[in-house]
Amino acid sequence: MSQASAALETVFRLEHGRVLATLIRQVGDIDLAEDSLSEAMAVALTAWESGIPENPGAWLTTTARRKAIDRLRRAVNYTSKQAELMHLAQLEQDENSPEEEELAVIDDQLRLMFTCCHPSLSQDVQVALTLKTLGGLSTQEIGRAFLVPETTMAQRIVRAKKKIRTANIPYRVPAESELAGRLSAVLQVIYLIFNEGYLSATGDHHLRRELSTEALRLGRLLTSLMPSQTEAAGLVALMSFHLARFDARTDEDGLAVLLEDQNRSLWDHETIREADRLLTNTLEAGGSGPYVLQAAIAGVHATSPNFDETGWEEIAFLYTQLHALQPSPVIALNKAIATAFSTSAQAGLSEMDVLSEALARYPHFHAARAKLLDQLGRGEEARQAIGAALDLTLNAADRAHLEAELRMLEN
Repeated sequence: MSQASAALETVFRLEHGRVLATLIRQVGDIDLAEDSLSEAMAVALTAWESGIPENPGAWLTTTARRKAIDRLRRAVNYTSKQAELMHLAQLEQDENSPEEEELAVIDDQLRLMFTCCHPSLSQDVQVALTLKTLGGLSTQEIGRAFLVPETTMAQRIVRAKKKIRTANIPYRVPAESELAGRLSAVLQVIYLIFNEGYLSATGDHHLRRELSTEALRLGRLLTSLMPSQTEAAGLVALMSFHLARFDARTDEDGLAVLLEDQNRSLWDHETIREADRLLTNTLEAGGSGPYVLQAAIAGVHATSPNFDETGWEEIAFLYTQLHALQPSPVIALNKAIATAFSTSAQAGLSEMDVLSEALARYPHFHAARAKLLDQLGRGEEARQAIGAALDLTLNAADRAHLEAELRMLEN
């Protein structure tokens, strides 16, 4: 990979959401902004071979804006629309105000999130579109997050952008009276971005720290915008607990290290203490929603002195509460794992077996089930379960970990 390609890949991961959000505000159209950014990235592959710009994100924004202006000018030459001529003049004026553009970046991202999460769109579509535009995830990655085929997800995204365009959905942060009702979808977006970084579905690496860090940043932006929203605070606490364990989650070869095997001295204990304080304040403020409960579960893990002394009964109880609020087969799977530790492997397996159909294409279900089958001395079934997990796993690092697990079961 050339120096320019490597730099562009890094900038895309770190700056995509910022750049695209700014472009959408400037050009007023998601498709035009995406196409212009793609053109700018193609130009960067050649231009950056002679040197990486000091501020690559700003370079991409400026270049993409010029590409958008060229596209609009060609359209104006064809249609002779006075309104678009005025819009072009405004765009060119914006190009001369980089400092103002830099100050507007945060607002741009919030505008984009709330535009994509407009109530006229279904929640699945809201989340998928925001992940595509602000998070920079591929359609395949988003499909994996929703456990649906890539083609289905692509159709949802196309329909969503068409709906925004034809319905003239405004690109703005909602009024104060609308914020609470629009919060749920935005929080779900942030959580899925975080999860894609924390447990990457595809690629060569088990972790994509930059995605999770970006999700935490967006969560903190929301808490600053809506400080009284306990679910936003709960999500920030949850992500912070998980981020604190990043350095211990993979070994030198990039393979996943399970919680029971992690070196807890590598955990960021200051971040854990900060998250614990935030969680305590949120609980005292009456927080009891799904993200607060998940943060409480993560807090039990993060504050336990070692794996053997983890409060599994409390975790199982919290998962029961969470499932009552938010029924989900994945939550039920996590409850079953907690049951296996707090009660017995057989009790946990019995709970898992009920989920066989619902989670047939979820690799972590098969991997978790394999561990319990192995503990119960059912080696052949355990090997079959690992094989099923391998068949469904796209991430190269996760595949390597599962292959190692399979070798251990075969010995």
